[in-house]
Amino acid sequence: MSEDKELEKIKRKKLNELMKRYGLESSSKKIPSIIEVNDSNFRENVIELSKKIPVLVDFYADWCYPCKILSPVLEKIVKENSGKIVLAKINVDKSPITAGEFGIMSVPTVILFKDGEAIDRFVGALPEPYIKEWLKEEVMIV
Repeated sequence: MSEDKELEKIKRKKLNELMKRYGLESSSKKIPSIIEVNDSNFRENVIELSKKIPVLVDFYADWCYPCKILSPVLEKIVKENSGKIVLAKINVDKSPITAGEFGIMSVPTVILFKDGEAIDRFVGALPEPYIKEWLKEEVMIV
């Protein structure tokens, strides 16, 4: 029982640290729509944040042409749903550990995180209407 309370205390502390990092001292403040993440901050900035708000993670590479097509589409969708979802962008060449942990075999790969878990994914530069429908089914937005 006491271990559960201690674990909950640690989780709350980490979430508060994350909120402070982004200037979110209270739940009424706006969470940033788009963030850059990497191997060293993925757990804190994606897994922990997804316990508060769904996080769409764009695994991309600078050399990837389909990634350059998909990125503005994801950014547009997230901005249209500001405060309901966050887009986290991670460069697989600069963050190979996280890419390996999630079995990223090709880019772009997009994984949706909710409640600290990866709940669904897609690979490739999909059209905007498909992505919106997918998000509507998964997290009831768009």
